[in-house]
Amino acid sequence: MTASKVLNPPSDKASKGTVQVITSNDRLQLRFRFGSKRHYLSIGLPDTRTNRIVAEQRAKQIELDIISGNFDETLDKYRSPSARKAFEEKAIKTPPEVPTLPALWESYCDVRQPVVAPGTWRNGYKVNTSHLNRCPYKKLDEAQQIFDWATASLRPDPAKRFVQALGACCKWAVRSHLISHNPFDGMAGEVKLTQKNDEDADIDPFSRQERQAIINAFETNRYYRHYTNLVKFLFYTGCRPSEAIALQWKHISETQILFEQVIVQSESGLVLVEGLKSQSRRKFPVNTQLSQLLNAMKGDEVRFDDFLFSGPKGKYVDFHNFRNRGWHKVLTKLGIRYRKPYQTRHTFITHCLEEGVSIPQVAKWVGNTPEVIMKHYAGILAKIQVPEV
Repeated sequence: MTASKVLNPPSDKASKGTVQVITSNDRLQLRFRFGSKRHYLSIGLPDTRTNRIVAEQRAKQIELDIISGNFDETLDKYRSPSARKAFEEKAIKTPPEVPTLPALWESYCDVRQPVVAPGTWRNGYKVNTSHLNRCPYKKLDEAQQIFDWATASLRPDPAKRFVQALGACCKWAVRSHLISHNPFDGMAGEVKLTQKNDEDADIDPFSRQERQAIINAFETNRYYRHYTNLVKFLFYTGCRPSEAIALQWKHISETQILFEQVIVQSESGLVLVEGLKSQSRRKFPVNTQLSQLLNAMKGDEVRFDDFLFSGPKGKYVDFHNFRNRGWHKVLTKLGIRYRKPYQTRHTFITHCLEEGVSIPQVAKWVGNTPEVIMKHYAGILAKIQVPEV
């Protein structure tokens, strides 16, 4: 099949409401978008100088009709009598062409982009577009081959999300009467995920002495002192590391911290995503200890959208890199048994419970349910003595 050539305008992607004149197999066509659909309209004329003038006039008519609200979605108004007759005869003889999966996905993304969060767009739709571009199978009747490629080429988590996304796309296409059925229906459930360690259940907190020794070691380490404030913040708040490194100064007030986004690793690198693990947002009170830390961190020229914590070169904190280098080396040098930085969260929760803070209050501070606290910290709770009343 001969590739189409755009005659006017030169950009390959037309702006909304713009009609492009293109050639396909040396025949003139009009290409444009209306709503969420891309249209191709054959003029029925060969590519000549005179015929291009006719095609451009037809393009202007369509543009004016779109602007004025008089667009004919059947396209009959814009076909010449001979082209209309040929189109009707072809429609009788041949069934409607089934769109390719990339064409459906492109239209689906056009519909979804205005209504999804920027983080979701980057971390979900753009990543899955990349997967689809790399996939060698593009047809809807190749759904099984696409599934097999995804499970063989991607890790289980992204493979499952990719198949789920294609299923959601085709579900939308069915409702939009673009296709008759969803070939990916139920397929995502067949992707077997590897069992992950539940970090919220792996409780091995640091003692108060260990906590202070770790903070002191970061403060005096010539290579990793840059992370001292982050380490303090994790111990002082019990937040998840992904929540801490996503904080911006706009989330900080004199009395509270607002957690409402995270930085996570995706196929395309570190991305900022709206929402938390089990809730959309969470407020955390600022006590004297935390207030002193934040005031010491905040410079005179800090901007509203600046991140509280950054990597040595000013980019997002690569927490995986921090854990495997700085954290591991500091604990090794101190002779403290290695535990992941996530244990700062368990350390905070444990110390709060030992101080007699109520379970519902601790759960509210750290974004868990009281049931989770009861389940995972039963050993800590069992050691708390009943007071004499």
